[in-house]
Amino acid sequence: MNSVNLTDNFLIAMPTLEDPYFANALVYICEHNENGALGIIVNRPIDMNLAGLMEKIDISMEAAALADLPVYFGGPVQLDRGFVLHRPVGHWQSTLAVNGEVGLTSSRDVLASVGKEGLPSEIIVTLGYAGWDAGQLEDELAQNSWLTVPAKATILFELPPEERLPAAMQKLGVSFTQLSDVAGHA
Repeated sequence: MNSVNLTDNFLIAMPTLEDPYFANALVYICEHNENGALGIIVNRPIDMNLAGLMEKIDISMEAAALADLPVYFGGPVQLDRGFVLHRPVGHWQSTLAVNGEVGLTSSRDVLASVGKEGLPSEIIVTLGYAGWDAGQLEDELAQNSWLTVPAKATILFELPPEERLPAAMQKLGVSFTQLSDVAGHA
């Protein structure tokens, strides 16, 4: 199982996963390698919109069309830092290109562009991220804590947050109600 690479995949938290941070979570894996994994929870909006966040960090919000976008709880690591999942990848100071069309940026320049020009317009802004040490995610997969499914940018950027988990589940051909909260091993 050490050779699995889940970059650009969704993780769907199984009912057996008892960590409250991840209950009913849909996580988009932005990087997965021998050093561990980094992902963003993409279906947990918090009680803050983009305009409110921009005001807190002193960035002008001139792009009114994006002002009401929700900010998300991205995961329990570095809750004081913002991360922007966006399409297209673009050219920002600190961007991890997940694939040819989606990037994850942690530098302020992407937010400044969003505020001034409204670009990139397809964004998910989070506070915090989900992280796993080397081998940790593989262990959780072996314990049946997660389902995995190849990600689709349309699920990320074209669906409202409450529809993302059901859409990812549909790719597997199951609904959340069909999942058992009892783990089994063959």
